[in-house]
Amino acid sequence: MRVCKSNEITTIIIGHVTKEGNIAGPRVLEHMVDTVLYIEGERYFSYRILRGVKNRFGSTNEVGMFEMQSEGMVEITNPSTVLISQREDNPSGSVIVASMEGTRPLLIELQALTTPTVFGLPRRTANGLDYNRLTLLVAVLEKRAGLSLGSQDIYLNVVSGIKINEPAVDLGMVLVVASSFKNISIDKTTVIMGEVGLTGEVRAVNLMDKRLKEAEKLGFKTCIIPESNKKLLKEKYKLDIIGVRNVNEAMKAVGLK
Repeated sequence: MRVCKSNEITTIIIGHVTKEGNIAGPRVLEHMVDTVLYIEGERYFSYRILRGVKNRFGSTNEVGMFEMQSEGMVEITNPSTVLISQREDNPSGSVIVASMEGTRPLLIELQALTTPTVFGLPRRTANGLDYNRLTLLVAVLEKRAGLSLGSQDIYLNVVSGIKINEPAVDLGMVLVVASSFKNISIDKTTVIMGEVGLTGEVRAVNLMDKRLKEAEKLGFKTCIIPESNKKLLKEKYKLDIIGVRNVNEAMKAVGLK
């Protein structure tokens, strides 16, 4: 570090991570450098996310998305277009949600499948989402919306291998599970966003304007958002914006009730 600073040499140190996702070796390595960047990706997908977890002289709220091609990692300028599958039909158990990666809005497709369980204990599987969050939201659906999911295996998947840890996709998770269970499709031009509480209420999410602008830019027509967010909107959008206060209102808005 002394040689690099005295000679003004930019140095990149490449290391491995442990199974827990931490940098292997002594933690002093993270403390001595100015910036720590992680490259994340799934083994069977070509997409990679460059995420800053430490930046001594800048923000860590930005991420970059790349695709591994023959010439190397190529930047994806509009990630939302590749994260949404090109659906010719409109099947049940599929919905588009608006998530934030730092300050960048991403429109991502969620898919769900519910089937009667053949075992005594129903399975819950979440790929790309928090498993504990899925079980919590299934309980909310059973208690607040009256769906009998106790005898159903439930599988939830994020298309393209992206991992989401944001509560703003709660409402999308709830509605996509209900869509699969009832075998009723949700309009593919609809984007859903909102946090869901244990009482079934739909709570406000941050950076709503950026999410709506991304949906408008990609040609979506309807957005289901929390009522508290709709009251605070100042700009006008070429979208049919529907505010909902709870899970039951959201289900009615997309035709599941």
